Amino acid sequence: MSSLVNKMEEEELECPNSTSEKRYFPESLDSSDGDEEGILACEDLELNPFDGLPYSSRYYKLLKEREELPIWKEKYSFMENLLQNQIVIISGDAKCGKSSQVPQWCAEYCLSVHYQHGGVVCTQVRKQTAVQLALRVADEMDVNIGHEVGYVIPFENCCTSETILRYCTDDMLQREMMSSPFLGSYGVVILDDVHESSIATDVLLGLLKDVLLARPELKLIINCSPLLVSKLSSYYGNVPLIEVKNKHPVEVVYLSGAQKDSFQSILRLIFEIHHSGEEGDIVVFLTCEQDIGKAYEIVCQEGSNLNPDLGELVVVPLYPREKCALFKPMDETEKKCQVYPRRVVLTTSSGESLIWSNTVRFVIDVGVERRRVYNPRIRANSLVTQPISQSQAEIRKQILGASSSGKLFCLYTEEFASKDMRPLKPAEMQEANLTSMVLFMKRIDIAGLGHCDFMNRPAPESLMQALEDLDYLAALDNDGNLSEFGIIMSEFPLDPQLSKSILASCEFDCVDEMLTIAAMVTAPSCFLHLPHGAEEAAMTCWETFLHPEGDHYTLINIYKAYQDTSLNSTSEHCVEKWCHDHFLNSSALRMADVIRAELLEIIKRIELPYAEPAFGSKENNLNIKKALLSGYFMQIARDVDGSGNYLMLTHKQVAQLHPLSGYSITKKMPEWVLFHQFSISENNYIRVTSAISPELFMQLAPQYYFTNLPPSESKDILQQVVDHLSPISTIKKEQKMCEKCPETTEQRCTLQ
Repeated sequence: MSSLVNKMEEEELECPNSTSEKRYFPESLDSSDGDEEGILACEDLELNPFDGLPYSSRYYKLLKEREELPIWKEKYSFMENLLQNQIVIISGDAKCGKSSQVPQWCAEYCLSVHYQHGGVVCTQVRKQTAVQLALRVADEMDVNIGHEVGYVIPFENCCTSETILRYCTDDMLQREMMSSPFLGSYGVVILDDVHESSIATDVLLGLLKDVLLARPELKLIINCSPLLVSKLSSYYGNVPLIEVKNKHPVEVVYLSGAQKDSFQSILRLIFEIHHSGEEGDIVVFLTCEQDIGKAYEIVCQEGSNLNPDLGELVVVPLYPREKCALFKPMDETEKKCQVYPRRVVLTTSSGESLIWSNTVRFVIDVGVERRRVYNPRIRANSLVTQPISQSQAEIRKQILGASSSGKLFCLYTEEFASKDMRPLKPAEMQEANLTSMVLFMKRIDIAGLGHCDFMNRPAPESLMQALEDLDYLAALDNDGNLSEFGIIMSEFPLDPQLSKSILASCEFDCVDEMLTIAAMVTAPSCFLHLPHGAEEAAMTCWETFLHPEGDHYTLINIYKAYQDTSLNSTSEHCVEKWCHDHFLNSSALRMADVIRAELLEIIKRIELPYAEPAFGSKENNLNIKKALLSGYFMQIARDVDGSGNYLMLTHKQVAQLHPLSGYSITKKMPEWVLFHQFSISENNYIRVTSAISPELFMQLAPQYYFTNLPPSESKDILQQVVDHLSPISTIKKEQKMCEKCPETTEQRCTLQ
């Protein structure tokens, strides 16, 4: 009885080992008390088959809401097709309920066959969506998050061995195939939001073709937008299709003249809507992250001068890569207000598939986005502004689907939508760096699944560049298969260059420091987005962390200061205050802490050598540079004129140091730098840089990589250096590392 009381009275469900609060629900799942008379029609309490406890009254309340979803009408048809077929495609709009209801029905199917083939896994492209859906579905199923329903996202696992239904990002399911190529733990695999065309989803679509042949009992469900149905049908053959219709009244307003000055048009629309007095929140899709910051400052500044009788204007910036709380239900204080506060959400394309509140009544769509397109010839991303796809435009329209009425303002013409917008979003497979994907495919080839039939075929040039880079990193042997290095590198959920630097740090006795660097560059930026006027104060704070050897060392200083503050603080609030006072992102630093812990766990599991930390000594500083160069020798630049114009070693692009670089702050520009990131845009910045010497580069870069570099003044300088070096200094460092690694390395590389 006590279990029942606990379950009925429980208000918050927390995930074990979670590092941040996750318990927030969409408006439709508001837990406020209401008239529940007649919900429990019978005196006998019905037991939940998933945990054996009686259903709470909240379960029946949510069940009524679920039955109103467009997908609910298709439940019988779906269950029939699931029983009789191995693959089922579901086509429906963003608000039809397929992402939350179909996994629950699949869990019912697995329960009916007593889990003899395993549980259910549902992939998502974005980690925020995976977390939100898991929380929502656990609530609807009346079970505990982290037990019967859970989620797995990069560097965070909220599941147990007893979890029946798990949501995960597509890249995490892909990594799981390294240890379990045939996904034996699952009876149903659901690929959600396939129209997003991420690399991991494309890889899974291809690999699952072979897995389904090997496991006839496995079921595959594919959720997609209507525009992708024909392509999927031809890819998988004649498979059942369930189409979900979701009609909702949305008024579309095309503003033909707004394209010339879209930013001002957006600001004008926001204030016109607010002055109109019409209720409802506003979602604004902007071109890029910089526009979010710019719009945020202007709307906040202008909003403070508005008539208070119109209600408060709350601006919510949703930046890419940040784990942000989405719309929470209005609290009791807000509900009693005569004028509700209006929320204005500023986001980019990254916010399209998040779970939105039912209070959204207005969407403003600029119609263009800034995308990263990788150029394999110069090994760099270009930031390209281009029209969104027709499927993206439709998804933005569907955000208004749960509203009784809504209005979509398109800052483009109908002709632009029909002629300039592609039907589907470009596949990431055709626009991204494929080195990590090729490393994974080489690893999977060990299990006989390496010959993948991709729905979106990658460019041959990108594949060749990826293979060449893996060869430079010593990840491949002479036959083109994974070397021992390559197998160990694939164990780390990192970019191959970063994995190679970690392996090199085992040789150079700086693993502790290299793990910190890896965690800090993998997590979101630890520097806050600065409000206007705070730049000088922030720079003063950040100067205290600067290290003369470079930005990688500065990141270690910041992390160590954060750790010291956490250990010496009595509460989390003190740590948050310290971060705020130093203009640092506390959530990013917490994430870095989690990432570092997982990387350390991998180091221990595969028994790599781990030296005691020695940060600060001259020898340690040099060893860190050696480890970094072992992985990032392809990312070197030279100041060609002494004024901070850095020419890439591999091509003729010129870049400047990022304003947040320690060298930019101190105005001391080194001649040669190693950099972590570079994108071609209006500001060709190289980010996270540290000074190196040409002698050190020539000692650690593979000789055949240097030979393949295009002719340049920088190469001539390096050639003069190598002419003066001892022949022994040019021996490949990977051979030394092989001598240091135990003979049983390959055996211990396999996931346990």
